[in-house]
Amino acid sequence: MSIRIGIAGITGRMGRLLTEEVATAGAALSGGLHRGEAAGPLFSASDVVIDFTHAATAEAHAAAAVAAGIPLVLGSSGLSTAQEAALAKAARAVPIVYAANFATGVNLVLAMAERMAAALPAAQYDAEILEMHHRQKVDAPSGTAIALGRAVARGRGTTLEEAGTESGRDGHCGARGTGTIGFAALRGGQVIGEHSLIFAAGAEQIVLTHRSFDRRAYAAGAVRAALWLQGRPPGLYDMKHVLGMN
Repeated sequence: MSIRIGIAGITGRMGRLLTEEVATAGAALSGGLHRGEAAGPLFSASDVVIDFTHAATAEAHAAAAVAAGIPLVLGSSGLSTAQEAALAKAARAVPIVYAANFATGVNLVLAMAERMAAALPAAQYDAEILEMHHRQKVDAPSGTAIALGRAVARGRGTTLEEAGTESGRDGHCGARGTGTIGFAALRGGQVIGEHSLIFAAGAEQIVLTHRSFDRRAYAAGAVRAALWLQGRPPGLYDMKHVLGMN
């Protein structure tokens, strides 16, 4: 029997692409969740649910996954520390794939970012992350930008919180802090997603860039994650696990 995949936010841009990718993968669409609807019926009718809705619904959908005893693929960005903690708690009961970005190329960039940061001393190489998205995006920096920052911090043997961040520079804000990780967010037009990680030193500059031209890359990755989750033990996974890079 085909795996039954439910889609939270089925009428949105990502929802429509996910519907197509579910069919392409040979899986069965168990149903969709519309804004304001109770999550329970969809989760009860599915083997796994993919959620690309909003950070505000992440905790409730994780709880619905636990209640139904099924896996969850979560692609919502902008989760708070408390919401991420609730997600980690839910993952002790059911398997969850939570990723800032489900595109294969982005996850390869994240892996390279960590390795580059390990090789480039923070005292000599300033790390700056520049991202641009469509004008409708409500959170900044983007989830992928934050994931890049965390990858750099891991490569340097620290955390993003411990390294410190810089963003929104304006006026006399002082000199750049050594070892901090900078963020700049641009919004305009209908840009799907562009991310650049810049390592800037006195004698050289290295730039790692990824550009998204089609949201289908995110949808295909999310469906791949949904299929991968079948039979997995409870735990909080990311796309590195799905792609076999962990």
